[in-house]
Amino acid sequence: MEKIKEIILAAVPEAILEDKQVLTVTVEADQLRLLAKTLHDNKELPFDFLSQLIGMDWGDSLGVLYLLSSSADLSKQLLIKTAVKDRQNPLLYTVSDIWETANLNEREVYAFFGIRFINHPDMRRFILNDDWHGFPFRKDYDEDPAINPLSLESKEIVDVAPRIIETPNGLKEEKVPVFDKDDYIINIGPQHPSMHGVMHFRTSLEGEIVKKIDVHSGYIHRGIEKLSEKLTYPQILHFTDRLDYLSANINRHALCMCVEKAASIEIPERAEYIRVIMDELNRIESHLLAWACMCNDLGAITAFIYGMREREMILDIFEKTSGGRLIINYNVVGGVMFDIYKDFQKDTKAFIIHMRESLKEYHRLFSGNVIALGRMVGIGIMKKEDAVSYGVTGPAGRGSGWSCDLRKYLPYSIYDRVEFTEVIRTECDSYARYLNRLDEIEESLKIIEQLVDNIPEGDFQAKTKAIIKIPEGQYFQRVETARGDFGVFIESHGDKNPYRLKFRSPSMALVSIMPLICKGEKLSDLIGIGGSMDYVIPDIDR
Repeated sequence: MEKIKEIILAAVPEAILEDKQVLTVTVEADQLRLLAKTLHDNKELPFDFLSQLIGMDWGDSLGVLYLLSSSADLSKQLLIKTAVKDRQNPLLYTVSDIWETANLNEREVYAFFGIRFINHPDMRRFILNDDWHGFPFRKDYDEDPAINPLSLESKEIVDVAPRIIETPNGLKEEKVPVFDKDDYIINIGPQHPSMHGVMHFRTSLEGEIVKKIDVHSGYIHRGIEKLSEKLTYPQILHFTDRLDYLSANINRHALCMCVEKAASIEIPERAEYIRVIMDELNRIESHLLAWACMCNDLGAITAFIYGMREREMILDIFEKTSGGRLIINYNVVGGVMFDIYKDFQKDTKAFIIHMRESLKEYHRLFSGNVIALGRMVGIGIMKKEDAVSYGVTGPAGRGSGWSCDLRKYLPYSIYDRVEFTEVIRTECDSYARYLNRLDEIEESLKIIEQLVDNIPEGDFQAKTKAIIKIPEGQYFQRVETARGDFGVFIESHGDKNPYRLKFRSPSMALVSIMPLICKGEKLSDLIGIGGSMDYVIPDIDR
């Protein structure tokens, strides 16, 4: 990273560099785009993947943190920090033309912090309604419910996008229509079974061909990140299970590790083995549901039943281990809640044998079906450079030829002790994404096999203080969920609760690229493409 430091200082000599958990570069707001463009376009090590975009209120200023990685090597990370003093009309320059994933993320920052982005094409609020009063994540936000009273009346959707553009005569505010005047628009969602959650795609059509999709989210009203600011770290854990509930155990593992590293809590070896085995079982059951639902979306009801059949075996193991099935509340700060039960290894090894036979059955049933192939092969093309720019990771990103498995690049827990193959395909279509999940099930079985008979004796949970405080600073943890890069960011001021907590949603990236990969496809194929992306909507409405 020494070379990168030289490049940064050559471009922005006034930049302040700090060697923290992640190299942190602080720049003035008017230098942000120059630095961003320099890092993105660097030929030797391009920082072309914007992993997290985090709005902040530091009291005396409002700002944004940008966590960057290189698509060529995700282990290379740096953080850009910038801020503005003006709380009445805070303005920053957009980076959505540099990293496409910034588009929805900047709209989210505007909704929660009131920061508007110059030259952003669409400054409507994301997640919140446009008529919301105030900015909930500001520290001076008035929480009086009378200011934003609950309404049960449906509201008209705003089809006009405000924006601030730079002109030779200064900044100009204008409004532009989201759709063309004569567009034929249909609503897919928010209540639609194939949206896999409460998601709303306003879709304009030319005949039966998708012309444009306008993404609307925020129907679940969760407020998890805001609520977390008033809770202790152990109290926050249950929220992670309810983000991407199909990767619940892995999400919770991420938050536990972030707190443990910050608080210097050492995890017993036995707990590490159990955590990884449970994570991989969680990954398999998520991929099984993804496979089953995608097949069902394409008309194969039998495949849905088969996928749920094997998933039930994993949920039985979860229930015997923790008492829970979907939301198992198993990882805790310091280890796991309970030790494994007597027949855990026996049941897990029996499942491995059964699952391998079932995978063969899945391929016979659906993978070679001529109708299924017609609905997947060559449909929903997502080029590698687009996957990187939109931040699409996990099986979907690897279906576009992007090597992005964090278990390989930023190995956590004991992933550096197991051998498995990162499943990558280059066809970039729905079929590649479909096959990736089935192949990743086999790789997860291999990981479990290497660990299940070698779980060491000892404690399953470290002793921790009743009140956990972490030192002042900024902390990151990234893990590989069933949908890709899930990130946890904590800014601590040394208290028992976080000053700011941010979760990086892989599903938000998956949804954000849908307008691109569905454009020009048939309306009937939009559902199949969505199934191949496998997004989970509560993961977005944080």
